[in-house]
Amino acid sequence: MRLDTLSVTRSHGGTQHVVKHRSDATGTDMTFSVFVPPQADEGALCPVIWYLSGLTCTHANVTEKGEYRRACAELGLIFVAPDTSPRGPDVPDDPAYDFGQGAGFYLDATEEPFARDYRMDSYLSSELPAVIEHTFPADLSRQGVTGHSMGGHGALTLALREPDRYRSVSAFAPIVAPSQVPWGQKALSRYLGPDPSGWRRHDAVALIEDGARVPEILVDQGTSDDFLERELRPELLANACSEAGIPLTLRMQQGYDHSYYFISTFMADHLRWHAERLG
Repeated sequence: MRLDTLSVTRSHGGTQHVVKHRSDATGTDMTFSVFVPPQADEGALCPVIWYLSGLTCTHANVTEKGEYRRACAELGLIFVAPDTSPRGPDVPDDPAYDFGQGAGFYLDATEEPFARDYRMDSYLSSELPAVIEHTFPADLSRQGVTGHSMGGHGALTLALREPDRYRSVSAFAPIVAPSQVPWGQKALSRYLGPDPSGWRRHDAVALIEDGARVPEILVDQGTSDDFLERELRPELLANACSEAGIPLTLRMQQGYDHSYYFISTFMADHLRWHAERLG
């Protein structure tokens, strides 16, 4: 396993790493960032928070603007931020911002020409955790997952499908029902084919309707988010959780939009929430 360390930077007593490696799952180079808290210097294995980013983003958006390091250092959390899709000149793309490179939707595509490279589900569920466990002082018996927008969709669906792996799940402005909104319908049909029944394992609301369960969910959503009514629709998640008996804390944050100003404001809240559940 070859890892190329692109940078290591000291921050809040811990270290911020940016790493590139060759992925077997995607067949491409993949870059991710990892913050390791100071507790690791004392030999501790630390719980892991996975952060999945949204459309058009790379690992760098949250790494540079997420304001998570102080809280992670205080709480003893490793924070991992992968990319949102495979990338490269030979990777199929699309001129639209909401499909192709930068818009992997955290699934394994089955439709050509995307099936070869767009395998973000396999990358996140198997390959990258093994890299993290081998390289960093990570306790993978204590994992939580969060994300923003498309990444919130990814966090919810991964946790609902693997509740034994992820002991906590939260999201910032997630796409909760991609089968019912334009962003998701476009992506799921082109990655997975035209039959909506094949989309359900990548739709949080559909997964809950089909019996998937997690102990509880935390969601923050800005009331001034331009995508709220058309693409995000948190009321659909609220209704599904209510019907299923899943405790959902849905906080509608007055005046906040879809940006990292919003995410960074509530990031420490989410990290504390995860830390309480990971022990």
